[in-house]
Amino acid sequence: MFIQDPSATPERREIGNLLVGYAPGEQPLRFDPGTAKLVKAGSKLLFQVHYTPNGKPVNDRSYVGIKFAKEPPKFRAVTANTTNRTFVIPAGDPAYQVASTWTAKEDLALLSLMPHMHLRGKDFKYTLVYPDGRQEVMLNVPKYDFNWQLQYELKAPLQLPKGTRIDCVAHFDNSPNNKFNPDPSKEVKWGDQTWEEMMMGWFTYSIPVSPAPASTAANGAN
Repeated sequence: MFIQDPSATPERREIGNLLVGYAPGEQPLRFDPGTAKLVKAGSKLLFQVHYTPNGKPVNDRSYVGIKFAKEPPKFRAVTANTTNRTFVIPAGDPAYQVASTWTAKEDLALLSLMPHMHLRGKDFKYTLVYPDGRQEVMLNVPKYDFNWQLQYELKAPLQLPKGTRIDCVAHFDNSPNNKFNPDPSKEVKWGDQTWEEMMMGWFTYSIPVSPAPASTAANGAN
């Protein structure tokens, strides 16, 4: 579910400001008191659902539950991702590597991480590269499971200075040894359907909320 800015028109729909998403196994999105996502007054909420036709009419029962902050939050939560959409996984490759990177444009506090791939996903690793060159493996998922995708929440927010990189490296098993592989004889590219693939390193961070006049303060969703 994406937040559409009040100024957006049908011709200018921007998909990128994520409010919340769901994949098999994912937990509800929750924040500590004082942290919330910003939903400007007049915004529209846009569902994006990846359907697969099954040959007969069905009813969509998608819904979302939102809890609003009772007090003005001190921190704004933002969900972003580092993505690679240009990969081509060769047929039969048992460990094809795909990488992506994202650089912080401001100081922030890292809250959670969630890797996302499809049926050929094998493993996924997040590495932080600080401006001074120091590196830290933040999350290593050696056995990715499409049917049980988890969001990994940090015990405490991790402060990252401006210029810190989040480097993600994933491997895909497109070989016959992968029992979940729809067709190891075909190369695989990016796509919404389960038999296609994705490489997305989702993460959520927070930044301080700048004080605003009472007459113009926006509501937050927590």
